[in-house]
Amino acid sequence: MAFDYHSDRQLTFEYQAQNTTNYIIPFIESSFKITEGMKVLEIGCGEGGVLKAFVKRGCICTGVDLHEYKLQLAEEYLKEDINAGKLRFIFKDIYDLVEDDGFNAVFDLVILKDTLEHIHNQKRLIRELKKLLNKNGHIYFGFPPWQMPFGGHQQVCSSKLLSVLPYFHLLPDPIYRGILKIFGEEKDTIDFLLETKETRITPARFEKIVNSEGYEIATRKFYLINPMYLYKFKVKPREQLSLISKIPCVKNFFTTTCDYLIKDKASLK
Repeated sequence: MAFDYHSDRQLTFEYQAQNTTNYIIPFIESSFKITEGMKVLEIGCGEGGVLKAFVKRGCICTGVDLHEYKLQLAEEYLKEDINAGKLRFIFKDIYDLVEDDGFNAVFDLVILKDTLEHIHNQKRLIRELKKLLNKNGHIYFGFPPWQMPFGGHQQVCSSKLLSVLPYFHLLPDPIYRGILKIFGEEKDTIDFLLETKETRITPARFEKIVNSEGYEIATRKFYLINPMYLYKFKVKPREQLSLISKIPCVKNFFTTTCDYLIKDKASLK
């Protein structure tokens, strides 16, 4: 069973917009004020729900994605804002965008929401993002730690049992693949889940990359209960307990999502 959130793209769009308004923007503004006219880029923007919330705040937004059908939906859902010049969508690889001089040092804020865990060579990406930032630019990351109950994205499985089975994505690859096949998952689903296993990310690894690439963490927040669960399952969000947040091996298994806001250290000089 795929949850409605994953099969109903209009619903996905609306939930993302609500979550961004109620949780992501307040998190960012705890360290970095969002003002009218600010230029915002989202990488892996999908249907544009996250950017809808920033457009409402008066930002000038750009979304980039490699899924053309999602961008087509985004252009349908946000047609008025596109026509008003407040928003544009680009079907392009992020590395091609980085090398385009027209985007050099342009953005006040770059967003990666539930995207980093799907990207190969995360160290390279985080390094390259500096080229897109203006002098005071910040980058927001939101992602699920790999070891958390559904860090393998198994909720997309067609099998009702597998879609709600926590932690089984942590099994060795051959066993994991075998279980997916036994339960009749399609090849595309299996390939997606195994690739997600390859590109997994943890808070500790993320912070190590951020530090090695010359960034400073402006603020961070860990959740025991992901704010998106409010919209998906009507479960109230809850921040991670302070004690658990300080124990890496434990934190990774019981933190359903984490938020980071980072800034290039060189811009602080």
